[in-house]
Amino acid sequence: MDAQHTNRLIHETSPYLLQHAHNPVDWYPWGDEAFQKARSENRPILLSIGYSACHWCHVMERESFEDEKIAALMNELFVSIKVDREERPDLDEIYMNAVQMLTGRGGWPMTVFLTPEGKPFYGGTYFPPEDRQGMPGFQRILVGVAQAYRERPQDVEKSVGQILTALERMSQSSDSQRNFSPDIIGETAEQIARAYDSEHGGLGRAPKFPNAGVYELFLRHYQHSKNQPFLDRVTYTLTKMADGGIYDHLGGGFHRYSVDEKWLVPHFEKMLYDNAQLVRIYAQVYCLTGNPHFKRVTEETADYLLREMLHSEGGFYSTQDADSEGEEGKFFVWTPDEISRIIGDEAGEIFCRIYDVTEYGNFEEKNILHPILTLDQASKLFRREIGTIEGLIADAKRKLFEVREKRIKPFRDEKIVLSWNGLMLSGLAEAIKISPQPRYIEAVNRTVDFIFTKMFRDGHLLHVYKDGVTKHLGYFDDYAFVAVGLLDLYETTFDRANLARAVQLAQTMLDEFWDNTNGSFFYTGKSHERLISRAKPVFDGSVPSGNAMATQFLLRLYHLTGTEDYLKRAEKVLHSYYDAMESQPFGFAHMLCALDLYLNKPKEIVVVGKRDDPATAELIKEIHSLYLPNKTLQLADPGEPLEKIAPLLEGKRQVDDKPTVYVCHNFICSQPVTNREALRPLLES
Repeated sequence: MDAQHTNRLIHETSPYLLQHAHNPVDWYPWGDEAFQKARSENRPILLSIGYSACHWCHVMERESFEDEKIAALMNELFVSIKVDREERPDLDEIYMNAVQMLTGRGGWPMTVFLTPEGKPFYGGTYFPPEDRQGMPGFQRILVGVAQAYRERPQDVEKSVGQILTALERMSQSSDSQRNFSPDIIGETAEQIARAYDSEHGGLGRAPKFPNAGVYELFLRHYQHSKNQPFLDRVTYTLTKMADGGIYDHLGGGFHRYSVDEKWLVPHFEKMLYDNAQLVRIYAQVYCLTGNPHFKRVTEETADYLLREMLHSEGGFYSTQDADSEGEEGKFFVWTPDEISRIIGDEAGEIFCRIYDVTEYGNFEEKNILHPILTLDQASKLFRREIGTIEGLIADAKRKLFEVREKRIKPFRDEKIVLSWNGLMLSGLAEAIKISPQPRYIEAVNRTVDFIFTKMFRDGHLLHVYKDGVTKHLGYFDDYAFVAVGLLDLYETTFDRANLARAVQLAQTMLDEFWDNTNGSFFYTGKSHERLISRAKPVFDGSVPSGNAMATQFLLRLYHLTGTEDYLKRAEKVLHSYYDAMESQPFGFAHMLCALDLYLNKPKEIVVVGKRDDPATAELIKEIHSLYLPNKTLQLADPGEPLEKIAPLLEGKRQVDDKPTVYVCHNFICSQPVTNREALRPLLES
């Protein structure tokens, strides 16, 4: 990299854009200046979208954007714009849809060619610098696209027209004319389960992704049907993941995905959104099974997030890179010699045997730690007590972790992305239920304070925070995920301010994002800058669909507050996508979870008791210990005027001056109960 080059990205806060600030490419950030230049010189725009933890983005930068010859070509023929997809998910959503239409596939780095009005006419993902393995080289693409733009404007115009029409179609939906089938949850779960890998767990073959939303759908189906294979598929998959190389056995937390079908070799970046969702599902499975392994993974992953990803004032960072010192995975891998040097030969032999560390290696002649022996097997093999083996592993992990901490760490992207912090609130709320550690409670409370002091302005959420600067009006996912997170927290720590904030966000969501013509929610609000298309996020990707999360949120809020409008809007979204849920359940797992809540209605649980009374705490602990995906939970002080808080609370009193629980379901309320033994059957019925 030649330090003499500096382009306009030097003034940005995004770490990803700053990484490109010294390229010889004359990069512009997205904005008027770039578009005015393109219009005045009638030049096409080269839009490049990526993110800081993306391995192939770094490869394309090294090969092409740092190459003087290729950069000169880009500067001569195009106005080049660089975008961080995590900072501008609205642009990523629109142009990724365009690239998928053009090529049948998507991914990052994404390269899209636009007219000076921002309309796409050609694109792709990674391009090598020269022709390679049947892929056209980037230089050839640049020359060909610029020539087509100059010499065949009618072809460009035709391509633009087809793409814009298709983008417009994507944001339209039509209501299903059929009634919701009571069997749809079971039928769609069965349909997805056909892709289940019974040997290694997970769905399909390599590469394998966590897919937390699908497992949540399986758990809900199991909850109603007691169809054991659905619980077994989830527990087996989560066990295989936690025993695989995709899990960091020294530091906790999960890598992005596995490149093989055995969960062994990960793509080593760690993303906040994956870990937030996985903390939640592991905690839920612990509630269902009582298996301490799931609780341990929940706590280790939560502790990793608090240790590595938490801003000092609250709020969680985005990602950690796959690469360190220019090599993918270098921070995480080991040799037998290193391990023996740190923990001694005898302990080293046992540890290496358990964690599959060999001279040959399981990843590029090094070793990714993952257990291949159970404690019982290791105990028999080495003729040691299980307790001795356990102690040896714990001691070895601690020492190896301390040594690893001295290595050069992967780059951390310290942007705080609001929607992912919403997922984090939900994940930690679930962790607090099974493990009410003060540090978890403090982290979520600080994060909520951070959001509403630093990322909230004039009644609107803001999308991203970095180095004291908050930018971009919140996108729909920001509202939907934070709103759900606030409700999850309200039902965990009972701070009524979080319910009030959730109600406030519901109103802004409906005002800003609701589509008055077709129903459901747009990705960008009315107050947002005008783009070539207003997308609607309905499919689950690496994060849940915003429309699915908002539907769950509105249904829960309806049952907490009694506001009919929330129910009507949620019904409208469910009708809009019912046919799609049936035909493409994998992409609609979270929407199907919302439909499950709608069809089965929540158990409405009210605890009347003083928060600091140990008997109240015992009753809440009992409720939190159970897997109850469809529920609302409120705590009311016996001295409060309850009907002012919510209509559901009216007339509820303590029995014999003891903390008392009321359980209502489908407009019928049970007798109030005052002890755990009487409560459990009401919750499990």
